[in-house]
Amino acid sequence: MAKVFTGSNDSKVRSDCYIGFELTQSGGIVLNLKSKVKPLYGKAIEKLARDILAFFDISNCILDIEDRGALDFTMAARIEAAIKMVKDSDKEFLLPQIKENTSVSHAEQHRFSRLYLPGNTPSMMINAGLHKPNGIILDLEDAVAPAKKYEARFHVRNALRSVNFYGAERMVRINQVPAGIEDLKWIVPHHVNLILIPKCESAEQVKLVESEVEKIKKIHKLTYPIFYMPIIESALGVEKAYEIATASPAVTSLAIGLEDYTADLGVKRTKEGNESLYARMRLVNACKAARKQPIDSVFSDVADMDALAANVRHSKALGFEGMGCIHPRQIPVIHANFAPEKDEIEKAKKIELAFDDATAKGLGVVSLGTKMIDPPVVKRAQQTIKLAVEMELLPENWKELALAEEQKK
Repeated sequence: MAKVFTGSNDSKVRSDCYIGFELTQSGGIVLNLKSKVKPLYGKAIEKLARDILAFFDISNCILDIEDRGALDFTMAARIEAAIKMVKDSDKEFLLPQIKENTSVSHAEQHRFSRLYLPGNTPSMMINAGLHKPNGIILDLEDAVAPAKKYEARFHVRNALRSVNFYGAERMVRINQVPAGIEDLKWIVPHHVNLILIPKCESAEQVKLVESEVEKIKKIHKLTYPIFYMPIIESALGVEKAYEIATASPAVTSLAIGLEDYTADLGVKRTKEGNESLYARMRLVNACKAARKQPIDSVFSDVADMDALAANVRHSKALGFEGMGCIHPRQIPVIHANFAPEKDEIEKAKKIELAFDDATAKGLGVVSLGTKMIDPPVVKRAQQTIKLAVEMELLPENWKELALAEEQKK
């Protein structure tokens, strides 16, 4: 049987390995390990490899491992993928699920930043959570070459089980439906929090994904929630944004992908964004009507932080509540510019105190000075206060401090 290969053969790649695997008729297990850390970790690597081979009942093979600093979750993914390329098996070699990756997420939690990580590139995953994005996207779609999509599924599955993302929401972007349906069995049983549905153009696509997810959850007796973020990337998707946003209660948000959208229009994407203004506003309006989060596209110039900051402020002004990012350095800029500004916080504090005063007096209306405050304005002020407290821009006891200051006057 012909030898198959998985992993990366690029000598410059780190935190990965290159696996060659061939089933043989006899001769036992021939394991060839090449690694700079062989004196320290060679026995551990060989044990892991032999454990995987035994798990799949393989007693005769040639296994070549060229290690470039791969951690267990990557090594195991590469070896298992190679085995399954030549041996049909429904068994899964699963590393332990770390407790940090069993946390659940919530529909209304903040999603200011979502860091995209190619699903087949381990070096980018290992310390991604240290940068504190709200979400981490393990990408099985555009960031993975077609020839590598099969083994990327093993790698993303193992990352969900083994890589500590330090509290970031665990997201996976599947491939475009219907091909993406096959991705679901690799991620649903392993505590994914949210699934991104790319190039979404109808409610039926969301419902198809949700139906398959529920089948898998039932088989595995899973009870944790899994949410959805359809990505709108075409003119048709824009026109059907509200339909998509309301396709399921588990849809938390809609994101817009401007590279594909502008390509669909046949226009060039610019920093000013005039060519996509209609689409962005249509998506924001659909989300607000459906009570979902509108999420803006990524900003592709990772070197221009000033332009990114301006883009985020414009995005916020349009009504977006987050955006994607493709480099960790973009995260603090995105967070800082989506955060409530000082004057917003001060105005919200006054409205909140006026609301409390009106409530205490049994008044049906809220007034601030000579102005009447409508209920939607009060609600927005309360949301601003809540966000400011969560982002530590305002102390939790701000109200007590404000009342104490008022008494001094």
